[in-house]
Amino acid sequence: MPSHLSADHPAAQPPGRGSVDALISQARRLKGDVDAVRRDAHGDGSDPQERWQRALCDLALHQLNDLDAHLAQLRDGPPPAPEAAEAVPVTQGALPAPRRGSLLSRVGSAEWNLLTDEASWSGELYQILGRDPAAPPLTLDELPSLVLDEDRTKLTTMVTDCLVDARPIDGEFRIVRPDGEVRTVHMMGEPVLDADGSTASMWAVLRDVSELRRSQRAVSETRDSLQRHQHRAQTEHRLAVELQEAVLPPWRGSLRLPHQGPETLDLAAHYLPSSTSALIGGDWYDALELSDGQTLLSVGDLTGHGVAVTSGMAMLLGALRGMAMAGTRPGQLLSLLNQLLDATVQPALGSAVCCRYRPETRTLTWAQAGHPAPLLFRDGTGRRLHAPDGVLLGATSGATYEEVHETLEAGDLLLLHTDGLVPRRGRTEAANRLLDLAPRFGAARTAQDCVRTVVEEFGEAEREDDACVLVARVV
Repeated sequence: MPSHLSADHPAAQPPGRGSVDALISQARRLKGDVDAVRRDAHGDGSDPQERWQRALCDLALHQLNDLDAHLAQLRDGPPPAPEAAEAVPVTQGALPAPRRGSLLSRVGSAEWNLLTDEASWSGELYQILGRDPAAPPLTLDELPSLVLDEDRTKLTTMVTDCLVDARPIDGEFRIVRPDGEVRTVHMMGEPVLDADGSTASMWAVLRDVSELRRSQRAVSETRDSLQRHQHRAQTEHRLAVELQEAVLPPWRGSLRLPHQGPETLDLAAHYLPSSTSALIGGDWYDALELSDGQTLLSVGDLTGHGVAVTSGMAMLLGALRGMAMAGTRPGQLLSLLNQLLDATVQPALGSAVCCRYRPETRTLTWAQAGHPAPLLFRDGTGRRLHAPDGVLLGATSGATYEEVHETLEAGDLLLLHTDGLVPRRGRTEAANRLLDLAPRFGAARTAQDCVRTVVEEFGEAEREDDACVLVARVV
């Protein structure tokens, strides 16, 4: 086959075989490494980032396969001319199957002689186009008959520009094989000039890039899906944060209750977000002055993360405040919250501690629903209050919750917290770590100083869940 280079441009000499073999070895080692990464990408395909990573690995493998095959052809030299190639036995009406992973099954060449109107195709081009190797090659006028209607103008323009204006060909179009399969072909070529500079023929290399383009589309689609997923997650995070900030008590720092009259409680609280998840959980804390002069203290946690959970937490906290203002006692209040969760369309579980503090007698009446018991600190030591019976909110219909009473003294410190405060620890160990802070709490002057101590101790931990801490100091 005549060279695609004009006579005054001699062909470059190929590199040495040894250096090409070294490159082939490097390419194959890299393919193995990429394939190992791809196999390690476990999952059911529901995660957009997993799908995007897997699609990128597939695309990289396709491109490395191409690189390997190109280097092999560079090492072995050009394929034999079609007439010298060995005949490949085929079944009646069938074409020879391309060799898996072979470059020769995906790249073919052709030349169209404008002076004799003859065409010459390599055997690989017959395979790409799905043509019978015994059939004559198509002329330039016949070639568009294989191309999809919407791509024919593109092919015609490329060929015309090459023949008339001597422009190189570099473009893609889709062909329809006789079996109906649509393939994407990338065509590169240039005119071959005769002695007087006029175009004598057109030479081209045609490459089947269907799998490569399919992988690129998969990467693009999964990237777009990942971006939509990230945008949705960011939006949900923003909504959850705004909802949480709107629902949790607006006070920051210390709060002293009651607002009117002699102060009986010095209060402080803090919310600690998860360090491993961008989603907001359903943790809450609350302190509310009631109409009868008592104070409601509560902390709780609705399981899960995201806008739906934060919305559910807002519903529970709103109901808790309303029923407490109506005089509902802690045990009955938790029973009603349990009924509320049981009646919701989407099942949910939650835990909570609900306390009413009567300042005249310094009496704390409290109940719990599957939640860590409050910790009481007095005179430099601490202990965990004995927990009354109570199951998780939403766990069973008709649950009842026991109440217990605790008499507090001036200077006592009550600490309420949610499970996520001490990451990956059992409740007993978490309580022990908090109880170890008793000397520091004893030296603290305000509830806010105590909360600051807790945050210093646990704020930098790699916690998987959100957490809340509420400190009430008896004045």
